[in-house]
Amino acid sequence: MDYSKELEGKRLHDHFEAKIAAKTTTRRIFVPGPVIVGAGPSGLAAAACLKEKGIPSLILERANCIASLWQLKTYDRLRLHLPKQFCELILMPFPSDFPTYPTKQQFLAYLSAYAEHFDLKPVFNMTVVSARFDSRCGLWLVKTLGLKNEETEYVCQWLIVATGENAEEVVPEFEGVDEFGGPIVHTSSYKSGELFRGKKVLVVGCGNSGMEVCLDLCNYNASPSLVVKDSVHILPQEILGISTFGLSIWLLKWFPMRLVDNFLLLVSRLMFGDTAQFGINRPERGPLELKSMTGKTPVLDIGTLAKIKTGHIKVCKAIKQLKHQAVEFIDGKVENFDAVIFATGYKSNVTSWLKETSMFSEKNGLPRKPFPNGWKGECGLYAVGFTQRGLLGASLDARRIAEDIGHSWKAETTHFMA
Repeated sequence: MDYSKELEGKRLHDHFEAKIAAKTTTRRIFVPGPVIVGAGPSGLAAAACLKEKGIPSLILERANCIASLWQLKTYDRLRLHLPKQFCELILMPFPSDFPTYPTKQQFLAYLSAYAEHFDLKPVFNMTVVSARFDSRCGLWLVKTLGLKNEETEYVCQWLIVATGENAEEVVPEFEGVDEFGGPIVHTSSYKSGELFRGKKVLVVGCGNSGMEVCLDLCNYNASPSLVVKDSVHILPQEILGISTFGLSIWLLKWFPMRLVDNFLLLVSRLMFGDTAQFGINRPERGPLELKSMTGKTPVLDIGTLAKIKTGHIKVCKAIKQLKHQAVEFIDGKVENFDAVIFATGYKSNVTSWLKETSMFSEKNGLPRKPFPNGWKGECGLYAVGFTQRGLLGASLDARRIAEDIGHSWKAETTHFMA
């Protein structure tokens, strides 16, 4: 049921209006169930779990489609880096004929089928500019702007933040950017290496995206260089045909994390050799320990390291400054480049619109409480998709949130709608 249409223009009960009415032309809509901010995989999973329990919800999405990060800001060759069984949303598996590592197009088709199966109909082109809890009436006031800057305020008892860890691009600032004279783009704008054929391209950032963009550039006969500023763990995507991630999950059931880390590092060294000789140093902590403590994900290699070994991809130190068609590095070297691609990731934008500081950190926009306790705040506030554990973590959050709201749904809606 499309609650945005059914409830549009519906006036609040008199006792609500007396408390929250304001002298504006803002359209106000009362939502009987939770408002979910974000129609990515996490928001869809939360809505599906709620619907399974008979709880309606309203999804607000600033873009014009579901999973806008995947649809609009990912490169063409992208595949899931983990096997599909670790990436499916709760309540609906991937089709059995999908490959182990679904393509971007297959994943989007799955999400579309997921939304259709659960009859999820987000309100698109609706940007949330503020959300605050009004203690006088005990409700959340969620203000939005539409395409024509029309204001709408959604009033609800429960607010689920599903904008995720990757809401806004992280673009570093360097001296000389204005002088460079060539293309400087974030990976959110990169589709393929077609536009960079025969060009010297500097890729800044050595996470999974940076490594894969370098590989893609090689396939289009570009000459990529990779900036490796910090230490990073590179693991094989598979070990003897078995997913490294899946194998790690299984081993952790039987062995302590440090022992599993040692095993992964041993296998990686046997397969790759010492990555330090190529300018890629490993952190002191093991890959699983580092992920658990900081959320930093190890790189799963799909062929990039082989290109580094053969010299098709050059590894560079951190950038000192940009010059005209050139880059100076901190080791004093200067090299000419035709383009720069920032593979510097994304960040949460929650603190820019959520007028609440106890649940989310103002430093990084993530829940202050560590996993698995960061999904619930106060006064009906929830978070889904901020676990730094991918889609598996989002599904865990979605189920917990639906169960928690379900406990009070009947009693609370009876009270507020009476």
